[in-house]
Amino acid sequence: MKKIFVVEDEENIRNLIEAYLKKEGYFVITAKDGDEAIEKWEENLVDIIIMDIMMPGYDGYEVLEYIRQESKVPVIFLTAKRELEDRIRGFETGADDYLTKPFSMKELVMRTKAILKRTNSIDDNLKDYGDLAINEEKKEVMVKESIIELSQREYEILLYLVKNQHIPISRERLLDRIWGLDFEGDDRVVDTAIKRLRKKMGKAEGYIKTVRGLGYKFEV
Repeated sequence: MKKIFVVEDEENIRNLIEAYLKKEGYFVITAKDGDEAIEKWEENLVDIIIMDIMMPGYDGYEVLEYIRQESKVPVIFLTAKRELEDRIRGFETGADDYLTKPFSMKELVMRTKAILKRTNSIDDNLKDYGDLAINEEKKEVMVKESIIELSQREYEILLYLVKNQHIPISRERLLDRIWGLDFEGDDRVVDTAIKRLRKKMGKAEGYIKTVRGLGYKFEV
């Protein structure tokens, strides 16, 4: 089931989009403003984002700039603005499509399907690691050919360990790389995240090995 993230500050529009997409068989996550969008983005892997531009807090441009630092997930902008300069800015920021309000829900669903179809046509780029397989293009992780649902942070931890397999990675390095240099929490947050990740990996949980006194490494 494809996962769609709808970011829209107008409750009626947000609920209407959610209802239409669910009717089409999609799993829908919603956010009411830019701040909530960034918060939920950190915890969810999605296949496409449908996002308003003019919102309280961070606007759509700022949210997309943040997301584009780490992801190429397709984005459709929704806006009441009609000026050419605004559309150009949207595409320059990294949007894939643009709908001006008021718009037809049928057209939104059609454009969403078209982008998802185009995204799915890309080669799988699947890499196997024992019972574990990772498709970086789709950000999918499979164990024994079954997709496992990871948060954005869990996926980043796994991918970083995989790309440095056999190399012990310290908790401090993981904190800097995944949480950011300005993170002020305790490094025990790494242990908690690894514990959740291992649980979700099931039979492949043993691939993430504890390096006593240092951190972790990935090894099949």
